[in-house]
Amino acid sequence: MYVILVYDFGEKRVGKMLKLCRKYLNWIQNSVFEGEISEVKLKELLQTTRSFMDMDEDSIILFKHQSKVFFDKQVVGKERSSTDIFL
Repeated sequence: MYVILVYDFGEKRVGKMLKLCRKYLNWIQNSVFEGEISEVKLKELLQTTRSFMDMDEDSIILFKHQSKVFFDKQVVGKERSSTDIFL
């Protein structure tokens, strides 16, 4: 599946969340990641997140779709990181 993950974490936990998300998805902007991920890997990411997340202060928003094909992405200004891979 294709996901866009957005998070808002407290200052003490934001670095840990950034490092964790980079293992699974492509970083596209501060606190925003996107990419293809299996259901199992997504569950793994969320389970690990719950181990250090403050449920009263932190939040994650997930936008999920079966394929990237149905997303229309428009970047205005400088794109931080391209998700295209050239071989």
